Amino acid sequence: MDFLTLFAVYVAVVLTCIALVCRYSGQQQTPLTLIFNSVGKVVSPLTPRWLQDFSQRSLHRLFHQRNNMFIYLHILLEGAVYAEFTYEVFGYCREMDTTLVSLSVPYILLAVKSILFYLCIRRDPGTVTKMKISAGQLHNYPYDRRLFHPGVSCPTCHLIKPARSKHCRVCDRCVQRFDHHCVWVNNCIGAQNTRYFLLYMFSVCAMAGDIAILTVDMLLHVLLRSGLLQASYIDELGQQQPAGPLFIIQHLFLTFPRIIFMLGFLILVFFLLAGYALFHFYLALVNQTSNEWYKSRASTCQHCHPTADRFCSSAPDHSRRYYYSQGLFRNLGEIFFPLQPVRKKDC
Repeated sequence: MDFLTLFAVYVAVVLTCIALVCRYSGQQQTPLTLIFNSVGKVVSPLTPRWLQDFSQRSLHRLFHQRNNMFIYLHILLEGAVYAEFTYEVFGYCREMDTTLVSLSVPYILLAVKSILFYLCIRRDPGTVTKMKISAGQLHNYPYDRRLFHPGVSCPTCHLIKPARSKHCRVCDRCVQRFDHHCVWVNNCIGAQNTRYFLLYMFSVCAMAGDIAILTVDMLLHVLLRSGLLQASYIDELGQQQPAGPLFIIQHLFLTFPRIIFMLGFLILVFFLLAGYALFHFYLALVNQTSNEWYKSRASTCQHCHPTADRFCSSAPDHSRRYYYSQGLFRNLGEIFFPLQPVRKKDC
């Protein structure tokens, strides 16, 4: 049972890290940053200068500059899962008379996901340019005078910032209806590619869920055919004991180690991405970006100063939090049929 205990500790650590990231996301000071800074102060005097410089440059390039590292990692993990599924699970399922239609679904989902993945990578998210501003990009959305104020210029791009736009320090550009920068597609998610990103996440969830279901079905058939559910074993005291859940799980780990690890990975990916996808789907329903959601969590205005119509309130104004919502169907229509720059008509 030592192997199962080690695996349980591993799962607990991963889930704890995910919970901490969700709990302290968007905050400057977190327990993890405090621990990291404290460890860095202790280790720094003992680390050679060249190694410190190399580590800093590597981390900066990995997380603060555009690179394809996470795209390659995504393809590698996906290839490993499909290789294991094709090499072992597919054959077992065919022996158990699983239909080819059911077994072809993961590959169809892979093709759909690959197209959406490519579109997320290659499609322009809605870069703010001087030409687009001249074409009327400033008039796509009104300024709510809470998170977005008229007449504010980007100090880097030297352009007037349209409402709902933000400068991405990784891509070094302002993006219309900026949501976030996704390292997995090495691109910003904005007005013009949010639809592809949303469908991409749901397609990955469908892939992981479908392969997990087929794998669980295969393992259940193996248990039923082997008669392990009615089996028994002799314990250390020489007494006969029925094969309980822990014994069956240990047996599956020892018999199908790669399949069990693949299944655990798929379940983790499914629940993690399903929660993230549902969160973004909720934002689509209320016509809000994750950037706006994080900013609106604050109890005071981020750019707190008197405006022409009112003063910023210290209490969150929920009626202005969903300022851009126009109803369920119009909000979804804006995601799948993004607004294009239009000139404001002269009176």
